[in-house]
Amino acid sequence: MIVILAVLLLLCPCLALSGWAVWRVTNDDSTSSAPAPSLGAPGEPSAGPSSAGPSPSGDDEEFATGDCVVNDGTDNEAELRKVPCGPNTYQVLLRIPATTDGDRCETLAPQATANYVHDNTIDVLDYVLCLKER
Repeated sequence: MIVILAVLLLLCPCLALSGWAVWRVTNDDSTSSAPAPSLGAPGEPSAGPSSAGPSPSGDDEEFATGDCVVNDGTDNEAELRKVPCGPNTYQVLLRIPATTDGDRCETLAPQATANYVHDNTIDVLDYVLCLKER
């Protein structure tokens, strides 16, 4: 009985975390915490600015569906910044949590023209932004 209770206590948090991640993927209104980079066209290695470095700014900006961003960095060290939507900006179509697979934008947001990959040292904090160039 004690063994069963111990197994249940270990499984419940794992199942809850998995369920939360699935819920966040299907929730179009999701937001994120500190971005850190890799911006590329879906299905391509990196057709736009990309990086694997730390957060672009110290204020832990959050990017949500509908936000527009520009890259203040380089192709290899992307630094996204929120701006009003307009020409020469990228609009966030979707945020996919707990992944660094930018190719998922191809199926989940087929109208995306680029993606931004946040690769955190804590895997559950990873995410991908599916972006459309305006």
